[in-house]
Amino acid sequence: MDPTDPTVDALARLRAMQAADLPVHGGRTLAYVYDSGLPDVDRIGRDAVAAYAGSNGLDPTAFPSLLQMENELVGFAADLLDAPPTCVGTVTSGGTESVLLAVQGARDSRPDVTRPRMVLPATAHAAFHKAAHYFGVEAVLVPVGPDFRADPAAMAAAIDEDRDRTVLVAASAPSYAHGVVDPVTAIAAAAADRGIRCHVDACIGGWVLPYAARLGRTVPPWTFAVEGVTSISVDLHKYGYAPKGTSVLLHRTPELRRPQYFASAAWPGYTMLNSTLQSTKSGGPLAGAWAVVQSLGDTGYELLSRETFEAVDAIVAGLADIPALSLAAVPDSTLVAIATDASCDAFTVCDEMAARGWYVQPQMSYAEHPPTIHLSVSAATNAHVEEFLAALAESVAAARAAGPVSVDPGIAEFIGALDPATLSDEDFDGLLAAAGLVGGDPAAGLDLPERMAEVNAMLDLASPAMREALLVAFLDRLARPTRQRSANATTDARS
Repeated sequence: MDPTDPTVDALARLRAMQAADLPVHGGRTLAYVYDSGLPDVDRIGRDAVAAYAGSNGLDPTAFPSLLQMENELVGFAADLLDAPPTCVGTVTSGGTESVLLAVQGARDSRPDVTRPRMVLPATAHAAFHKAAHYFGVEAVLVPVGPDFRADPAAMAAAIDEDRDRTVLVAASAPSYAHGVVDPVTAIAAAAADRGIRCHVDACIGGWVLPYAARLGRTVPPWTFAVEGVTSISVDLHKYGYAPKGTSVLLHRTPELRRPQYFASAAWPGYTMLNSTLQSTKSGGPLAGAWAVVQSLGDTGYELLSRETFEAVDAIVAGLADIPALSLAAVPDSTLVAIATDASCDAFTVCDEMAARGWYVQPQMSYAEHPPTIHLSVSAATNAHVEEFLAALAESVAAARAAGPVSVDPGIAEFIGALDPATLSDEDFDGLLAAAGLVGGDPAAGLDLPERMAEVNAMLDLASPAMREALLVAFLDRLARPTRQRSANATTDARS
């Protein structure tokens, strides 16, 4: 290898930067990544991504292999989800894009409606709120029951409040925050009775719940076998264990999918024709997903699902032996939400787990529900459940010994006085300084602490609107360019 080759330095730097990231293998990161624990499967997916990194899914006639792979992936998903022969689908970049397209398609199927609305359980994924924001569809949120499942009667009543403007009803299989499957049969029936589309967001459960049923586990009905379900989204980069960047959106019929398409000949270039929000899109993620699905097949996914559910069951059983912890809801799938009692701070437990080499996700309080600890369990976790439970018990003991995290009364008062609609850079800088996240000069950048419990407790005090405003300001502060040359060098180069 030529040490003067600039790519050598670039790749070395890449590896050095990646060392600071959460590990994507080993089963210790229980959010953001889904690990099969099978190195050969990872290799196959990555090799396929590399082979198709330069291919462009914009024009399927130019890259027919991409069209063939997409149709085969949609076919596999259709078989998995009890779809009728009329079912069609599209591969998208992820669950959010699939949900966006489901909402956009529902809106555009009703051009007669000037102020469209969609009825959602309060536990529906935030992607629906993003769709509401982008596409001007009002999101009508319906409170869920004490088990965190959607309330079908309340959903039907919300539809009837203005059924002439309602273009979509949604349900989750499962909901992300609590891992429970909504009563899809009753919700879909209510939608069908009123001639309204019903979308099931199975982005996180769609590739594992069918195998759960095969393994003899109790799974509430949610697939196309349920009358009235018109579309389903399911992600391949979750429990399909494919490289990041692939989801499938299925429609019961071609007529339901057609409003999703966009075409424009109103310019002098090529006629634009898109099935997704993207125009140019790399063939890499599609090829990676196809290669992984071909390699694992139905039998492989059933085995991986068995391992995943063994891990879920062992974790659920182990929680009973750890004081201060309980299930927020009995999980239907692979997501576990853990509640803490008053003796133990959830945010501190998350910090203590991170110190022991495990990443678990803190979830803020919502309405009357306190914070929880969220686990996305994957197959690779199964071999390490005993280690996980031991670390969790130690973390809880440490959190109980440390006591609840408190927010300085002055900071709490400062947050309470802020208006999310008018939050300024000066307001945000003042809060950062008060919280110790910047030094004397805010322009010098953020000084993130290793432990986040106090920051999370501070955010938990804020209203949802203020939390959104603070995190947008935080992300804006993080996302600043790293310049390779000084301003003087740039000026010199142009002179």
